Amino acid sequence: MFPLFSQILRGGILTEPLTGGADETFRVTARRLSDEIVKRLGRSLAIREIDAGSCNGCELEIHALGTPYYNIEAFGIKFTASPRHADLLLVTGPVAKNMEIALRRAYDATPEPKLVVATGDCGCTGGIFAESYACCGRVSNIIPVDVEIPGCPPTPLQLIQGILAAVAR
Repeated sequence: MFPLFSQILRGGILTEPLTGGADETFRVTARRLSDEIVKRLGRSLAIREIDAGSCNGCELEIHALGTPYYNIEAFGIKFTASPRHADLLLVTGPVAKNMEIALRRAYDATPEPKLVVATGDCGCTGGIFAESYACCGRVSNIIPVDVEIPGCPPTPLQLIQGILAAVAR
């Protein structure tokens, strides 16, 4: 334990602070999303995240939303393990052939009114895998998509803005 502690003391803080007021922009956008969720649903928003074949870059940013720094649960957003309890499907990656049926089943299991958000360049366009023999391409090739969040990977702020756009529809 002591060697690890001394290494931390020698190395200093390795993270970088957000620049250009991004922290405040995130808080304002998340508060707008929270207000919109209450107005539209009257309760918290349940999201089912589905990895349809991504490289996990988008998942890292989605998971960052759950950290104490971003703390999206404070704004009325929670992740659920079942599409049957979800209001919104957050789909990442190009849809791999072996995920096509699973994605359709998750979409069918989600109760109405359901929202679908395609996340990342691969989810929006198929990315570099769009022409692969093992890939169905973009998410909208398989299920209807309400909002697309481009980026490789999109930042937590872009994710919140995309979810806000979907909920506000």
